Amino acid sequence: MLYSKIEGEGKPLLIIHGFLGMSDNWKSFGSLYAKEGFQVHMIDLRNHGRSFHSDEFNYQVMANDVLEYCKHHYLNSISIIGHSMGGKVAMLLATTYPALVEKLIVADIGPKYYAPHHQDILAGLNAVDFVLKPDRAAVEEILYPFIPDFGTRQFLMKSLYWKEPGQLAFRFNLPVFNEKIETIGEALPEGYHYDKPTLFIRGGNSHYILKSDLEAIEKQFPEFTLATIPNVGHWLHAENPKAFFQETSNFLK
Repeated sequence: MLYSKIEGEGKPLLIIHGFLGMSDNWKSFGSLYAKEGFQVHMIDLRNHGRSFHSDEFNYQVMANDVLEYCKHHYLNSISIIGHSMGGKVAMLLATTYPALVEKLIVADIGPKYYAPHHQDILAGLNAVDFVLKPDRAAVEEILYPFIPDFGTRQFLMKSLYWKEPGQLAFRFNLPVFNEKIETIGEALPEGYHYDKPTLFIRGGNSHYILKSDLEAIEKQFPEFTLATIPNVGHWLHAENPKAFFQETSNFLK
């Protein structure tokens, strides 16, 4: 069963993180949505955070994991927010099980195919040799030449934990990501569609959802609306949390 953090009472709202993320990234949002009358389920996908590791890693099994999670918690009607890879999982869940999903929010990702573009990040993560027992500062020093952006490094460092005294490790399943990186960019299958309210929310400086993508999005999500948060990139919820919460909260209401 997937690990989750649950906060609040009311209508179930699931939040699914992106690639290399975890439920902890959404803690502050969990509290905000809970105050709006939602029971918020912040989920760790397989091979991420505190959830189980598995050699099987694709959108179908991840969507099925979320379905099984809903069954386990007796959730029959949910709203769902998914960022990036989590948005792809949310799209597949909603198009496969539309009766389950009342409202869908997809943060800065489209249903189209994306070419692999995490090579520098993976190279940096693979450069860390935990056999040498580096401390947190040493890990960041190793990551820096590969990942000069401070915010991205800090995001990745959140997945460091003390496996045992003196021994750090990453919570995510790096060997499987190395092997299955092509999976992350896979498109939502053609012919899958979801006819209920859907919000696509993108960063104004991000190139994940382009004007040229909107026609294809409308074919699969005919009830979609598009919101753009100006002056932010792919990590729109972290760069402008106030605007992200306002847009998503208004849509959920």
